[in-house]
Amino acid sequence: MESICFLLEQIFNTMRIIQGVLVSEDIIDAPFCCDLEECQGMCCIEGDVGAPLEPFEISDLEDYYPIYKKYMIPEGIEKVDQDGTFDYDMEGAFVTPLVKNEACAFVYFEDGIAKCAIEKAFLNGEIDFQKPISCHLYPIRIVKLPDYEALNYHRWAVCEGACHKGKQINLPLYRFLKEPLVRKYGENWYQELLKEIDNQNT
Repeated sequence: MESICFLLEQIFNTMRIIQGVLVSEDIIDAPFCCDLEECQGMCCIEGDVGAPLEPFEISDLEDYYPIYKKYMIPEGIEKVDQDGTFDYDMEGAFVTPLVKNEACAFVYFEDGIAKCAIEKAFLNGEIDFQKPISCHLYPIRIVKLPDYEALNYHRWAVCEGACHKGKQINLPLYRFLKEPLVRKYGENWYQELLKEIDNQNT
C-alpha cells in the first residue's frame, strides 16, 4: 500500500491539475509542431491497435460514413463494410478499425501523405464531425482514472521531426494542440491552463 501511495504521489507531483484534469509537465515543456512532409502521416498507418473512440463518437462515425466513405482507400472501405466503423482493443474499449492490423481504416493519401478521410469531409464542409478527439489530440493521450482524466505525451520516433520543428519555432505542445484541447475541455479550461503555466514561470 505504501508503494502505491508513493507512486501516486510521484504522479501528482509531475502533473498539473486543471479542473479535475491531470496535465503532464511534458505537455507544458515539450516543443512540438507536426511536420507532415517529414513523417508522411505515419501515426495514421503504424500501430497494432486503432485510435481510442469515445462511445458518443460511434454514432457520428456511422451516420457520416456514406459521406466520408468516398475519400477512403478501397481496403478501408472493405474493412468498414465488413466489420463496421469501430473495433475493440484488448480491454474491450472502442477503437478505430485497422486494415491488416496496421493502417487506420479511415486513412487516405494525398501527395504520398497519410491523412484522415473523416477530416477531409469536415474541411470540405460536408459533415460537422472533425475526427475522433483522440486523433485530434495526438500525441497527447488520455488515461482515464477513477477520479481524474490524465493527459500524457506519447513519445515515439515517428514524431522526431515534429519535435525538431517545434524547437525551431519555439512552439510547446500545449499551444500546438490548443484547438483540440479547447474542443475537448472548453475555452475556460484552456485559459486556466495558461494561467497555471504563467504562474509557474513567474
